[in-house]
Amino acid sequence: MKKFLSLLLIFCAGFSIMLAGCGKKDNVIRLNEVTHSIFYAPLYAAINKGYFEEYGIEIELTNGGGADKSMAALVSGGADIGLMGPEACIYVAAQGKKDMPKIFAQLTKRDGSFLVGREDVDDFDWKDLEGKEILGGRRGGVPAMALEYALKQNGLINGENVTINYDVEFNSMAAAFQSGVADYVTIFEPTASEIEANNRGYIVASVGEEVGEVPFTAFMASENYLKNNKDKIKNFIKAVMKGYEYVVSTDVTEVARTLLPSFNGSSLESIVASLNSYIRIDAWVSNPIMQKSSFELLQTIMKNAGELRENVSYESIVDNSFAEEVLNELK
Repeated sequence: MKKFLSLLLIFCAGFSIMLAGCGKKDNVIRLNEVTHSIFYAPLYAAINKGYFEEYGIEIELTNGGGADKSMAALVSGGADIGLMGPEACIYVAAQGKKDMPKIFAQLTKRDGSFLVGREDVDDFDWKDLEGKEILGGRRGGVPAMALEYALKQNGLINGENVTINYDVEFNSMAAAFQSGVADYVTIFEPTASEIEANNRGYIVASVGEEVGEVPFTAFMASENYLKNNKDKIKNFIKAVMKGYEYVVSTDVTEVARTLLPSFNGSSLESIVASLNSYIRIDAWVSNPIMQKSSFELLQTIMKNAGELRENVSYESIVDNSFAEEVLNELK
């Protein structure tokens, strides 16, 4: 957590310098996503189908490449809304920071990473990981902590009977694995399916399925932004919900064609495979309201990883009022 906050201060300073003299149009929302993945299909569907435009919103999308960087963009004013794991808010709240970002809508309800190994096995068991090395992402990030939690549920403890490699940056994990680092890696889609399609690795399990429902990715903004942009936030939620309805009610190949412009270099086939992976594990929320029970499970996962000493109040960082109003208006 200390490393997270230190990096946050460094990136905030950098973003503040970049922002000097910059302005933007009133209808623009600068959205910073923690990574770019089919995992966020409802968001990209809303963008590519023009749902945000229907609500008078123009999205400027940037990629943070990690929750620490996405949170830095948010708190420095480099982004209006951040899409990242709620753990970023929890870390900030645990330090007693004031005017911290608040979560106003949830997007995914499971870990979206898949465990990829070097051999194609039909009867994988998590206990098969004993004595193996796994590329797990940044220490303290939800993907790494969810992996640790899944391993512990199967009697595997990092440093004792399994090794988690935290040294490779999130965006470099797939390349590192394909170059020969570690026995397994946890990767999001479409990268996981693309590695499998190229016979460079094989998907053997879903971390999200093993861990259970947890608020893995959510939208957040500063209290000041929420206060001054109530209608814009509500319309943002409506557009994302419309994107979700499109994704779950439309033929998967047609959805994949809609998402293609957001994934240059990915084939239609790999996007279809990725969508089917997330549909199979029921990855997205149908209701944007973050539930307290799943939020508490996230904190349990963080404690298991040794990244959180005491629970942070659910009410202190979650504001469901916008989502609740949207649901009432849509009834």
